Amino acid sequence: MFVAQVDARKYEPKDKHRIIFETYHSLKPGESMELTNDHDPLPLYYQFSAEYTDQFEWEYLDKGPDVWRVRIGKK
Repeated sequence: MFVAQVDARKYEPKDKHRIIFETYHSLKPGESMELTNDHDPLPLYYQFSAEYTDQFEWEYLDKGPDVWRVRIGKK
């Protein structure tokens, strides 16, 4: 179940990561968000890995080429 959805395509590049992390922080353990983007959010994955090691789950739901969707769960 997705508690939150973030469509990063709607935001300015300078705001995307801030909004995504604010949404992640609002999740309770066991909840997840769905991120939609127009490219592979792999740099975001690396940021999560560096800052939240073993505290999140990452699952691709769609892998482009036009739309990328990822489930990001909070452990």
